[in-house]
Amino acid sequence: MSPIELAIFVSRVESICQEMGVVLRQAAFSPNIKDRLDFSCALFDASGELFSQAAHIPVHLGSMAYAMRDIVTGVDWQVGDILALNDPFLGGTHLPDVTLVSPFFIDDELLGFIANRAHHANIGASSPGSMPISTTLEEEGMIIPPTLLVQAGSVVVKEMEKLGGLQGADVSGDFAAQMSANRVGVDRLSKLVRKMGTGRFANGINEINAYGERLAKAGLKSIPKGRYVFSDLMDDDGYGTQDVKINVTIDIEDDRIKVDFEGTSPQVKGNINCPLSVAAAAVFYCFRCLLPENTPACAGVFRFIDLHAPVGSLVNATRPAATAAGNVETSMRIVDAVLGALSAAIPDRIPAASQGTMNNVAMGNHKSNQPWDYYETIAGGSGANAGSAGASAVQSHMTNTLNTPIESLEMHYPLRIRSYTIRRGSGGKGRYRGGDGLIREFEFLEPAEVTLITERRRHAPWPLDGGNHGETGKNSLDGKALPGKCHIYVKAGQVLKVETPGGGGFGRSLF
Repeated sequence: MSPIELAIFVSRVESICQEMGVVLRQAAFSPNIKDRLDFSCALFDASGELFSQAAHIPVHLGSMAYAMRDIVTGVDWQVGDILALNDPFLGGTHLPDVTLVSPFFIDDELLGFIANRAHHANIGASSPGSMPISTTLEEEGMIIPPTLLVQAGSVVVKEMEKLGGLQGADVSGDFAAQMSANRVGVDRLSKLVRKMGTGRFANGINEINAYGERLAKAGLKSIPKGRYVFSDLMDDDGYGTQDVKINVTIDIEDDRIKVDFEGTSPQVKGNINCPLSVAAAAVFYCFRCLLPENTPACAGVFRFIDLHAPVGSLVNATRPAATAAGNVETSMRIVDAVLGALSAAIPDRIPAASQGTMNNVAMGNHKSNQPWDYYETIAGGSGANAGSAGASAVQSHMTNTLNTPIESLEMHYPLRIRSYTIRRGSGGKGRYRGGDGLIREFEFLEPAEVTLITERRRHAPWPLDGGNHGETGKNSLDGKALPGKCHIYVKAGQVLKVETPGGGGFGRSLF
């Protein structure tokens, strides 16, 4: 392909992922998907290697890129199949993230796969929002190993009935939306391949990967060769284990990058453990951020990265470890650790730590006359860098979702937002200030259960080059402090306040 033809091909396959996302958003029932956009869409070749994605959620996409080969191997695929999974130890991330995979064929030849992953606020956990303070995977909800929901175009009734056992119209509506998104992806990609021909299509995938690999290797040359080490700490696991260590050693060689998590704490009782696919997603994200903006999302970009993490460690946990928070909280700290190591190599290109948490809030009432589940993550401050201040009140790093608009939240749930404002002064001081966090207050209009899974309540986001730390986050109920990770029962009229961390500052202040 000529450079122009390759650019057109990249745009075409990316547009398919984007259209899948539009369909999923427009057809979904839950605010979590249609308003917060907690979903991702991607395309894979016949061997399960990524060749295109939309700019959705980094933790979804990187983990799919790492695990899809294992997911699709060994399945006797047929036209019209739709496979579902959420098992973190079989290619998923945590149970609320359910992945649907569909094959696409041309004249009985399997040419690739369509996939989307979406977060479900109800996946069957006992606590509303399906983000419990858990100790085993089984406590976190329905475990879906790779399972055909639709086989050769026919619904597998017994498997669909299992999903139907999850309460709420949003659940079945969201699964239907995911299926629709995959069907659109299969249709659009099939039309493109028939127009191009299978030979040119296969060549296009090879060209995408070769181009991505060239850009990645060129980017690698900009990082000085050497060994870079950094450690960071998780606050706690929710069960009394504090200061859980993530240690990373990065070796930059002539044509390889080796990322080793030796020295990281063993997996813990609480649910901040994560499977290796999530750790891989965080590592991939960090190095992808160092590449040119037009670098295609493909397997070729990551071929130069060698990843090692001790089996049974926090970042390569084994069954039956609880993982609900590993995907959302530990992934953020892995990013902090990797960027912290790289800051010694390329200090002018690495920002100070951002808020380092997704501030997970899960709530609901399964005993109400109208049972409800709600889940959201709350933005915070991003870290300053060598040339500018950090952004305030933004989602950063491994999440790329929006907030839930107040109007949507109050329309769907018995909640009132009492305040929603920037937490002024929470960003770290410096030559360039870290971004400020947020303050969000929920008033409950009926009794409810609430789960908070938050980080950076003890260990503040770190600065660089002499700047100051960002402020730690705070949680409280009616003004009384709450732990960073807790499950509580609230009464009508009570107010939950979440104050999110600010980003670290960069450079010593000139004043």
